[in-house]
Amino acid sequence: MPATQHAPQQFVDSADGVRIAVYEEGNREGPTVVLMHGWPDSHVLWDGVVPLLAQRFRVLRFDNRGVGLSSAPKPVSAYSTARMADDFAAVISELSPGQPVHVLAHDWGSVAVWEYLSRPGAADRVASFTSVSGPAQDQLVSFIFGALRQPWRVRRLGRAISQVLRLTYMAFFSIPVLAPLLLRLALSSAAMRRRIVDNIPVEQIHHSDKMPSDAATSVKTYPANYWRSFSGKFRRQGVHVIDTPVQLIVNTRDQYVRPHGYDETVRWVPRLWRRDIRAGHFSPMSHPQVMAAAVHDFTDLIEGKQPSRAMLRAQVGRPRGYFGDTLVSVTGAGSGIGRETAIAFSREGAELVISDIDEATVKETAAQITARGGIAHAYVLDVSDADAVESFADRVCAEHGLPDIVVNNAGIGQAGAFLDTPAEQFDRVLDVNLGGVVNGCRAFGKRLAERGTGGHIVNVSSMAAYAPLQSLSAYCTSKAATFMFSDCLRAELDAADVGLTTICPGVIDTNIIATTEFHAGGTDDDKVDGRRGQLDKMFDLRSYGPDKVANAIVSAVKKNKPIRPVTFEAYALYGVSRVLPQALRSTARMKVI
Repeated sequence: MPATQHAPQQFVDSADGVRIAVYEEGNREGPTVVLMHGWPDSHVLWDGVVPLLAQRFRVLRFDNRGVGLSSAPKPVSAYSTARMADDFAAVISELSPGQPVHVLAHDWGSVAVWEYLSRPGAADRVASFTSVSGPAQDQLVSFIFGALRQPWRVRRLGRAISQVLRLTYMAFFSIPVLAPLLLRLALSSAAMRRRIVDNIPVEQIHHSDKMPSDAATSVKTYPANYWRSFSGKFRRQGVHVIDTPVQLIVNTRDQYVRPHGYDETVRWVPRLWRRDIRAGHFSPMSHPQVMAAAVHDFTDLIEGKQPSRAMLRAQVGRPRGYFGDTLVSVTGAGSGIGRETAIAFSREGAELVISDIDEATVKETAAQITARGGIAHAYVLDVSDADAVESFADRVCAEHGLPDIVVNNAGIGQAGAFLDTPAEQFDRVLDVNLGGVVNGCRAFGKRLAERGTGGHIVNVSSMAAYAPLQSLSAYCTSKAATFMFSDCLRAELDAADVGLTTICPGVIDTNIIATTEFHAGGTDDDKVDGRRGQLDKMFDLRSYGPDKVANAIVSAVKKNKPIRPVTFEAYALYGVSRVLPQALRSTARMKVI
């Protein structure tokens, strides 16, 4: 397990004489960002974040009192959040006099900054505050007691009780002598240190070599604040309104601070942004790129630059469509399901990046979206070309940003027995229908996972994936492979909170028959045209348009559905494939085309 300790550049004296060890890095000419840690950490917590900030920011981080090379006062009262706020005030007063700072704080460090922001004039000293897993004490207590006073609001009451139970460990940490002794012993174990940080990969864990002793000393933070938070005197002080712009990074898997504890924060913070991420309590270690991106985006906003889509989505109280401020990429958008899917997402507020191998049709789709008041960027793309798809992803990310939703829809049809199908045509179907999906997932899936804030991929398969037909061998093979590939990738992307939906349409009235290659041995062209006409008529009589598939795609993304058959026959055959697979194998012997 990594164990590092840096040399402090300087010491700053706090109001009560405690010496605070401060570490300065990064761009001395840039805006100043102050990083504050919680318990049981030290300034080392931010080792994964600092390199991502250092080029733009002057980075200040320091060891809390009782930690690292900072002084360790003996009285429990010296570890109150008020004293910690004094430490923060001393650091910015001495090292950033007259210049407001940006702040990123975690756990008790965040609680201390909330305390500081409640003081007169704090808004002049702090330009922005990004809070991670450290709610304001007065706000959290107000949420809990407010729910207890209204027991008929059962859901709110349940959430409040859940939050209280999550904090009961603080009572144990408040026991003198015993708690420090046990903590020192427990944290001497590398396995225990890894366990308390949610088993984050070893290379991402940042603890100082003094962690066991630091934790045992600074655990006084709990008795200094826990009981005080629930005292009548504390509650009578009321909740402070915070003038500083605040950004919440809410860890949805936090074992200690539940997400709903922030639901009422906007009552006391008029300028509030909130980002929920699928992470545990120690997200500064597990998601350093998210912490850094949040600070960069928030600073841009404060400096008057164009806000990112992430910031626009995060702004609490801002009216928008369900997919407002969301970028969606759709392949095969020149017609059929792809076109209708692009239009459906645009209707819900999304900005579109659409692509197709046919330039004229994809531009027509863009024109239709623009005419409806939406935004669409059209590109020509052959999804079977892996290099072209990667270049497309590079260009899209550079010009528009990383798409939040990626719909891999492009596909072609093919009909005819395997023995009658030319090898090059069979390979072409696999290259487009399967290869196009794989290429799209490779190009964008890795980027979504690395971003760390989730996203969604939609892979369009077909009911042909689980309904074998001898006359659709290439098509069924490509769609079945897409189905299984999607199942495998879904499991892999789950840890990164990237959802994946496999769409399985049934008989849909699109232009796919017109573009389908028919191969039937020695059958002449007239007979092929006749069969094409018969299928066209069947699809037309089915009268199930691509717009309904598009609506199903939008709905599936909202609900994070793993698999979504579309049409009655698709659902029916999916059920049969799970219960009576032999029935479908027997049906496959029938020659349909």
